[in-house]
Amino acid sequence: MSTADHPASGIGRILVFAGGLCGATGVALSAAAAHLGGAFVGTVASFLLMHAPVFLAVGLVGANRIMRTASLILLVGLVLFCGDLLARDFLGSRLFSMSAPIGGTLLIAGWLAVAASALRRPRS
Repeated sequence: MSTADHPASGIGRILVFAGGLCGATGVALSAAAAHLGGAFVGTVASFLLMHAPVFLAVGLVGANRIMRTASLILLVGLVLFCGDLLARDFLGSRLFSMSAPIGGTLLIAGWLAVAASALRRPRS
């Protein structure tokens, strides 16, 4: 298959890359949670592992514009939410005020946009 035939190009490649990073980081943080503890490490690991397949699927399938946008919203929300929780555990401070709530809100909005993408009629 040539790169022109491969659906993972542009935003798709970014999403596949993000999916791989989320999966690898989720596994590493699961091990860290088991061995080192931390109030939020296990939560972050779960969030990363549950979102990794979404990024891979959207990146590889070449979904519609709404689904790609929803995935990018999820990615930004995941970075803010998980980044803030990890900063609390490892740095003892937040990323910035309201970063976790903003990230969580973006995660909810991203999932609602995923649902909305199903309502869009396919082009004939």
